Amino acid sequence: MTIKQEERSVEEVRQSDHFIQVKNLKKYFPVRGGVLQRIQAWVQAVDDLSFTIHQGETLGLVGESGCGKTTVGRTMLRLTEPTAGQVLLEGKDVFTLEGRELKAMRRDMQIIFQDPYASLDPRMPVGDSVMEGLKIHGIGTPAERYEMAISMLKKVGLEDYHARRYPHEFSGGQRQRIGIARALTLRPRFIVCDEPVSALDVSIQSQVLNILRDLQKEFGLTYLFIAHNLSVVEHISDRVAVMYLGKMVEMANRDELFRNPLHPYTQALMSAIPIADPRMKRERIILKGDVPSPLRPPSGCRFHPRCPVAMDICAQIEPKFQQVSPGHWVACHRVA
Repeated sequence: MTIKQEERSVEEVRQSDHFIQVKNLKKYFPVRGGVLQRIQAWVQAVDDLSFTIHQGETLGLVGESGCGKTTVGRTMLRLTEPTAGQVLLEGKDVFTLEGRELKAMRRDMQIIFQDPYASLDPRMPVGDSVMEGLKIHGIGTPAERYEMAISMLKKVGLEDYHARRYPHEFSGGQRQRIGIARALTLRPRFIVCDEPVSALDVSIQSQVLNILRDLQKEFGLTYLFIAHNLSVVEHISDRVAVMYLGKMVEMANRDELFRNPLHPYTQALMSAIPIADPRMKRERIILKGDVPSPLRPPSGCRFHPRCPVAMDICAQIEPKFQQVSPGHWVACHRVA
């Protein structure tokens, strides 16, 4: 067998391995009012999402602010309890786990938060923050936990003396590295990266992204990479999923999606990506109006009030999220 044949075989095995399956995931937040604080309405943050993540890959999840990306990641980890649906980790439903089983599952599924400063205890040295998960799960002696924390800090480009410092003594990029080290200390298999570079300078973004890619190769990690910067998503993702107002509108292989976006919303997002060559101009698709409220989403296709090519059926019937070519899924009446 040649090297190329071996690589193809490994890729086929990975693509057939549904490491994580999300089925009909819903998360509605209640809106209360009145003297008795009764439920007046529901915010449909995530509404009936289904997708899979293969072992060892990075699935990029993109969309406008408020579309439900972060809620998807937090609900998958049960940091936010779901309204309905399933999340299967190698066939085991995360939402049915309790007690010791749930605690054991949390070793396999971690998160890197968008704001590293808000997620670190300002009164705790960063070494203690990195060791905290090891202590909670009863892994190793205090000396062994300290050595594991130092080892992980070094893997993200920090030194042992940094463990004795406090969060306010670090730059934004360094604090994000600490967040990555803390997420990796328990040696998880799946990590939700919740916009981990959105608050960083461009030069620091590339450093953090390279760290994430190197650690993925070293530890065989699987990522759900949440972002709104399509250039970042294109750099790090294997596949890309696009959300709009709590719904999945398109999902495909990275190269396929950037070469041939089919949904009008995806096309509008792609048209906003700046081109590095000042002599070249991209034809912009300017969407009209604002994103509707998830309290009262539009009937039919949720994008139809802003869609430049909407038809009558778009306002009446919700399009199915279906596969239109191998690995390319889209929810649009014009494409079906």
